[in-house]
Amino acid sequence: MQAEQFHAHAQVEDAHWWFVARRRVLLALLARIAAPGAAVADIGCGTGGNAAAFARAGYRVLGMDPSAEAIGHARARYPEVRFEQDDDPGRIAPHVASGGVAVLTDVLEHVREDRALLARTIEAMPPGGQLLLTVPGDPAMWSVHDEVFGHFRRYTPATFRMLWQDAPVRERLLSAYNSRLHPLIAAWRRLRGQHGAAAGDLAVPVGPLNRVLEVIFAGERHALVAAVDRATMPWSRGVSLVAILERT
Repeated sequence: MQAEQFHAHAQVEDAHWWFVARRRVLLALLARIAAPGAAVADIGCGTGGNAAAFARAGYRVLGMDPSAEAIGHARARYPEVRFEQDDDPGRIAPHVASGGVAVLTDVLEHVREDRALLARTIEAMPPGGQLLLTVPGDPAMWSVHDEVFGHFRRYTPATFRMLWQDAPVRERLLSAYNSRLHPLIAAWRRLRGQHGAAAGDLAVPVGPLNRVLEVIFAGERHALVAAVDRATMPWSRGVSLVAILERT
């Protein structure tokens, strides 16, 4: 992403329903797969909102991003969290040497060589280490939002799973999520595209709507937590996809 996109993220990620609800989903899944106080490496941490939330939940957090702009925002906003400017996920190895979780939330779609980035992350994890991944789903939803924020692709469950095919991992969860709002968001992006909208979807809705959308999205966390290790997919379609992998 460009500097202006990181600035936009920093302005809204503590208030916008999508960021807040996604964070609640991530924290619920972390609580399911990580011990209290475990090491968490947030790869592609952006402006730091998720890393700060993980730290507040008691995890030992390292936030990493290749962008100096993003890391500058993160350090200024959350000085209590450790952030490093780096583009090599292999550098997380010392942090997670005794176990823990590598988190890549909406990162892989920004990388041309997505499979290589994930392979390098898997390589850095010790046996038993966990990976928590999210990406945008439903390629039919491709819109100006994806272009503005530097996405190379959106994923189907099948193309997402291909990223770790033959890798030394065990799949614990793969599901669509942000599914309840999927029809509404898909229609909204089609409408914006027809009217030539030239920006992403980062405006914070006014009034109670922001909170209503947050509650609807965050409410999916219970079904996702219950689906871990059950080989079930709570939702087959959604705005995004989520996966949990365990290093073998």
